[in-house]
Amino acid sequence: MSANNPTGPSRPLGVAILAVLIGLFGLLWIVIGLFLLGGASLHGYEAYGANPAIFHQTGLVAGVIVLLLGLIVLGLALGLWHLRMWALALTLIVLIVVLASYVIAGNIVSLGFAISLILLIYLAAVHQHFR
Repeated sequence: MSANNPTGPSRPLGVAILAVLIGLFGLLWIVIGLFLLGGASLHGYEAYGANPAIFHQTGLVAGVIVLLLGLIVLGLALGLWHLRMWALALTLIVLIVVLASYVIAGNIVSLGFAISLILLIYLAAVHQHFR
């Protein structure tokens, strides 16, 4: 908290937008995970000759994994919203991994690479707002 702003550091607009978008993405993953847990992936398995028991287990495992990833992403969004340093660090690590994957794939002239690079630079520039 500072003398000028008794409620704490201000949240940059870009961080707020990023947190909301990441939160929506996390919610989407949670919904997909719940659908998978509910058996949404089981429709039509007989047509492909799949073993129902194996297919159900795969759907269950996939549902749990997607649900957990959605919860982690939602937690990251909340951390960014509340300007937590751990959320910034984790986001920067993910962006570096994403950028490295583009470089390894030889895909540095792409929209995804450009957006990831801009986000990395932006978050590095506003790091002083995080605590």
